[in-house]
Amino acid sequence: MMYLALAGGLLVLLFCGDLLVRGAVALAVRLGIPSIIIGLTIVAFGTSAPELVVSIHAVLKGAPGIAIGNVVGSNIANILLFLGLPAIIYPTLCNQPSIRRNTFLMLGTSVLFVILCFSGALHFWQGALLFILLLLFLAYSAYYASRCPEAVDDEVEELLDGDALPTNGLKITAYITLGILGLPLGAHLFVLGGTDIARAFGVSEAAIGLSLIAFGTSLPELATTVVAALRKQADVAVGNVIGSNIFNLLGIMGVTAMVGTVPIPVNFLWFDLWVMLIAALLIVPFAMARTTITRSAGAVFVAGYCSYMYFLFLADRAASAVTP
Repeated sequence: MMYLALAGGLLVLLFCGDLLVRGAVALAVRLGIPSIIIGLTIVAFGTSAPELVVSIHAVLKGAPGIAIGNVVGSNIANILLFLGLPAIIYPTLCNQPSIRRNTFLMLGTSVLFVILCFSGALHFWQGALLFILLLLFLAYSAYYASRCPEAVDDEVEELLDGDALPTNGLKITAYITLGILGLPLGAHLFVLGGTDIARAFGVSEAAIGLSLIAFGTSLPELATTVVAALRKQADVAVGNVIGSNIFNLLGIMGVTAMVGTVPIPVNFLWFDLWVMLIAALLIVPFAMARTTITRSAGAVFVAGYCSYMYFLFLADRAASAVTP
């Protein structure tokens, strides 16, 4: 039953998240909102809606380990796994104009997040600080994009040019309504399944959040990066991953911490947060040199993620063994 809840919740999250994005984009197009703003706000918030509602629901249901594990685990997987796999399929060139700038923004955001976590918990004021920084990042990105129209995300262009958007008011309303109503339901089932699995196997909720929950909510990013690699357009994936990591820390954790206090498990302070920081650092040399993430580098990334998963559960089992 717990596996059914997990799988069903994930399917509802992904389906309703997609409905919400398409309905909101269609509404924005009808209102004449520029594609740059659509990409930076509606698509960014909409595609992160599953992670956001899962984290908020986890905090409200007393499972904060899943909330922070979801975000930290997603950021680790985004770089090591979701950039590693596409690079193995087709070498990824880091030459987009915004990659160097956003890489350092991601690194700075990661450092700030780690510092805030060492207070022991993320409270309302820390969440508000993160969210304000997100608004500043979006404003700066909008200014940059307005000067470089070619910087509009390919995902946004595909949405605007495709036939998948609802065309009449009734359909738009239905898409948005189903998305808004379905996301909390999917989050409830997904978190319920994850916590039940954690209890059944004797692992912590934080470990499940860092692995299973983080991987599940990040599946759309994995699909996007692999498809881009198969089309030999893997360079697009780098920008998407960096932007997603910034949004996870500033947006998802910012809003979640404003909804409820997020205590930081001790193991995060000495292990998981540092893995996230090291993963962010791995992108810097490629971004600085505007060089290629080769197949061998991609294999190292993936091996690093597998090693992290191994040590994560090894450390979690050791901690469980000494806990009375």
